[in-house]
Amino acid sequence: MENENIYWIPFDLMEQFMVDVFKGVGVPPEDAKICADVLITADKRGIDSHGIGRLKPIYYDRIKAGIQEPVTKMEIIREGPTTAVIDGHNGMGHVISYRANQMAIEKATAYGMGMVAVRNSTHYGIAGYYALMAVEKGMIGITGSNARPSIAPTFGVENMLGTNPLTFGIPTDEEFPFVLDCATSVSQRGKIEVYNRQGQEIPPGWVIDENGKTRTDTAQILVDLVKGKAALTPLGGLGEEQGGYKGYGYATVVEILSAALQQGAFLKALSGYDENSRMQPYRLGHFFIAIDVEAFTDLELFKKTTGDILRQLRASRLSPDAQRIYTAGEKEYLAWLERKDRGVPVNQALQKDMLAMKNELGLHQYHFPFEN
Repeated sequence: MENENIYWIPFDLMEQFMVDVFKGVGVPPEDAKICADVLITADKRGIDSHGIGRLKPIYYDRIKAGIQEPVTKMEIIREGPTTAVIDGHNGMGHVISYRANQMAIEKATAYGMGMVAVRNSTHYGIAGYYALMAVEKGMIGITGSNARPSIAPTFGVENMLGTNPLTFGIPTDEEFPFVLDCATSVSQRGKIEVYNRQGQEIPPGWVIDENGKTRTDTAQILVDLVKGKAALTPLGGLGEEQGGYKGYGYATVVEILSAALQQGAFLKALSGYDENSRMQPYRLGHFFIAIDVEAFTDLELFKKTTGDILRQLRASRLSPDAQRIYTAGEKEYLAWLERKDRGVPVNQALQKDMLAMKNELGLHQYHFPFEN
């Protein structure tokens, strides 16, 4: 990004712009605020693959194409004291997930643990957002989601599994919680999109072709992932020597928990196309688990033990060529410290997308510095 014409947009301005874009395509005001909050949280934490960069291609364009409902109509299919199954009816994934996760947290408050499974949802943004919701209540948050086919099984070349994040948020006594928010592939589609916007090739080992050979041609990879002519490698990479079967296994766990409990769609049924190659809703599944720490031990003692574990890890012996050791969630916290007074970095490709949405929706009250 350092070689691009980057403009920094204040977080408040960017968030309000995203709210107005969501409202402009029919999302109710309160729901639009939830959607924008999820996206701006990604930008605040330095997760550029899931912030403003996703607004147009993943939400705006899909709503306009008629494959995502701007008005969310959630339906409770089954509910018990600690569990529930929700049908999102292809509404806004952020809204469905926010409310389902709230339900899990409420159940955990009452009974110590809560789990809610969701079907017929859409892309829900960064998984860490929902884990952080639990952390803010003094709980452990766990979430996962399936996604359109991207990952090839170990020893396979066909994209079958989604990038399927398995995400944990854990309270600590430090200034930032432990948040492990990552895909079960070596990398994910969103990072490839970032490389594409920067006009760069991706590193070898992220993607394979139909012959199992690694590819780096970013723009064409994004096309071929949809066509099934390219696939992401699971965590650990190709084969078993570096543990690729582990990433494949975890991706499968997320697929099962995102489809079997709620009887939702899975694998190729999540491609976004029907048998006649016509666009259709993605019908994603998610799950949300909240665990009340106080049901097990004193919250402050738990946070202290967790913090001690993380501090000892960071204080352990360094590799000779390394400068420091990090723990999960730390880099995102450091990104926030760096960005809190600057805002969101917007490159030329994002500038073009923002202006397209502004002009199409008539949001002329916004004037961005890159319009000069």
